[in-house]
Amino acid sequence: MYESRAHPPLPRAHFARRLLLHASVALLLLVGSLGVGIVGYRYFEGLSALDAFLNSAMLLGGMGPVNTPRTPGGKLFAGLYALYAGLVFIVTATLVFTPIAHRILHRFHWDGKP
Repeated sequence: MYESRAHPPLPRAHFARRLLLHASVALLLLVGSLGVGIVGYRYFEGLSALDAFLNSAMLLGGMGPVNTPRTPGGKLFAGLYALYAGLVFIVTATLVFTPIAHRILHRFHWDGKP
């Protein structure tokens, strides 16, 4: 997927397309994860759609839940979702910054000889 050090860096248009692809995958992951959180909070805690969205978004953003879970199922879901949200945060950041880091490092290591 990425060019080796023997190949020149991608032209800007190709790099922009690669960056857009990575950002799109990250956005899909976030939207899907937000949907899972909303459904889980609504089912296990009986929260309104807006409150479920708020709790899910806060966890995915690394801030923590707003409403304290009251039911055993809600507590289990909130704990597992918090662990999942932490991983999603790391994966999303990696997806967005990997093409940028690769391009910077590739420019330093490219020797210009095919």
